[in-house]
Amino acid sequence: MEKSALQIARAAYQPKLPLGLQGAVKVQEGAPTQSVDNQEEIKALFPNTYGMPLVEFVPGQETAHEKMNVGIILSGGQAPGGHNVITGLFDAVKKLNPENRLFGFILGPGGLVDHNYMELTADIIDEYRNTGGFDMIGSGRTKLEKVDQFEKGLEIIRELGIKAIVIIGGDDSNTNACVLAEYYAAKNYGVQVIGCPKTIDGDLKNDQIETSFGFDTACKTYSELIGNIERDCNSARKYWHFIKVMGRSASHIALECALQTQPNICLVSEEVEAKQMSLDDVVSYIAETVAARAKDGNNFGTVIIPEGLIEFIPAIKKLIAQLNDVLALPEAKNISRDEQVDFAKSHLTAENLAVFNSLPEGVARQLALDRDPHGNVQVSLIETEKLLSEMVAKKLDAMKAEGKYVGKFSAQHHFFGYEGRCAAPSNFDADYCYALGTSAAQLIAAGKTGYMAIVKNTTAPAAEWKAGGVPITMMMNMERRNGEMKPVIRKALVELDGKPFKTFAASREKWARETAYIYPGPIQYWGPTEVCDQPTRTLALEQSK
Repeated sequence: MEKSALQIARAAYQPKLPLGLQGAVKVQEGAPTQSVDNQEEIKALFPNTYGMPLVEFVPGQETAHEKMNVGIILSGGQAPGGHNVITGLFDAVKKLNPENRLFGFILGPGGLVDHNYMELTADIIDEYRNTGGFDMIGSGRTKLEKVDQFEKGLEIIRELGIKAIVIIGGDDSNTNACVLAEYYAAKNYGVQVIGCPKTIDGDLKNDQIETSFGFDTACKTYSELIGNIERDCNSARKYWHFIKVMGRSASHIALECALQTQPNICLVSEEVEAKQMSLDDVVSYIAETVAARAKDGNNFGTVIIPEGLIEFIPAIKKLIAQLNDVLALPEAKNISRDEQVDFAKSHLTAENLAVFNSLPEGVARQLALDRDPHGNVQVSLIETEKLLSEMVAKKLDAMKAEGKYVGKFSAQHHFFGYEGRCAAPSNFDADYCYALGTSAAQLIAAGKTGYMAIVKNTTAPAAEWKAGGVPITMMMNMERRNGEMKPVIRKALVELDGKPFKTFAASREKWARETAYIYPGPIQYWGPTEVCDQPTRTLALEQSK
C-alpha cells in the first residue's frame, strides 16, 4: 500500500503495555463466576464453560512454552484499533515461542467455515501497526452458530495445527465465540476460543470491561467534526444542524460527543424511553429550544441525535417488537417484498397499527421491510435527523401562527457513522488494543477457553493498567431474538443515574440557551500527555471518585 507521512511516522509508535504484560507472566485466578441473569438457563446451555474464575496477569518467572499456532477472526463492523489487537497478539505469540504461527481468516467468521485464510508474517504485520481499519484480513458478519459450521471450521484448524481461535467482535460476535468454545470443549477437541471486546457503540461494557475498543477514537473523530460544524454554525449564524451519530442500541456515542462539544441539544434514547416520551414530545422539546434561542436573536444551533432513537420511543418500541415477531413467522418468509407491509399490518394489534399508520410513509415502510442479519430494524437507514427537522419545522410554523415563535428556521443534516469506524486509532486505543491482543495470547498460553481478554484501570497511565480475562458466560443472559429466547451478552445502555449522564444533564439547559460550544480539534498523537493520552470523558467520569 502507499503510505501517508502520518502513517509512516505512526508505524514507529510502540504501544505502552501494563506492567503485568511487560515481561514473563503469571496467571492469578479469582473466585468462580456466574452469569448476570438467568443463571440456571445459561449454566445448562454452557456446562463446560460456565462458572470459571476471573483471571489477572501479574509479573512471573520465565518458562518455556510449547509451539502453538493461533487463528484470528475480525467479526462485525470495523472499529479503530483492530489491527493493534492483531499486532499485539502476533508479538506476544512470537515472544512465547518464535516458532509459533498466526493465521488470519479472510472476511470474518465465513473465512473459518470456507477455509479462506492467510498466514500473518512479520512483513505483513509491520505494514499495519497503529493503523485504522480491518483491511489486513477484512471482516464479515457470518454468524457462527451451527454444528456444520463448527465442524467445517475444525477441518482447517486441524490442517493448520491451530491451538486457539481469537474472535475480535461485539456482543453478538462474542456470544458466538462462547457458543463455539462450549461446542469444542464439549467434544474434547482441544481447541480454545478467546474473544476481544470491539464496538465503537460503547455498549459492550460492564464491571469487567471498562470500555470496548474503538469507542475512544470514534468519539474523538465525530467530536472533531461536530466541533467544526459548531464553529461554522456560530460563524454563519443561520442554520440548525441536525447531526445523527452511530449507536443503534445505546446513546453512549451521542452522550460522549455532547460532553466533548457542548451542543445546544443532545437527545439520549434511554432518557426518552424512561420518560415515556412520544415522538411529538421529542419534537416539541427541540422546537421550544429553537424558539427560546430565537428570542435572543440566535437562529442557529446544533442537535445531536443517537442513531437508535426511534426504537426507544415507547410506542414505536412496542410496534417494532411486534413487527420483529410478525416478520419472523414462517409465512412471512414466503411473501414478496411488495406484500410485506400489508402482511405486517394485518397481524398488528389495534394499538400498534394506529402507531404504524401515524408515521410518515417512508419510515413506516422501513420499519416493516428492512432487517439486519440479526432480525432487527436497520435504524441507520431511517433518516431520523431529517424526520425530526421536518417535524420541528411544522411545529414552529404552528407556534408562529400562535405568536409563540418569531425566528427563522433553516436546517442542515449530517450522519456521522462510517467516518469514525476506521480512523487511525488514538494513543488510548492503540495502547488498549495492543494490550488486549497480548492478553489474548497469554490466555491461550494458560490453556483458557471461553474467555474474553480484558484490560482494567484504564484512566491510569498504561503501565498501571490491569490485564486479564473474564469468562464470557459471566456477561450473558437470555433475550428474545427472531422470535426465540437465546443466550446473548447483555448490552450496556446509558445509565441515567451514572456520572456521565448526570454531568450532561446538569449543564444542558445552559448549553441550550447559550452558545457554549467546545471545538476539540483533530486527534493528536505527539505532544503533551493531557492532549494525546486522555481517555473519553465518559470513562474519566465513570472512574472518578
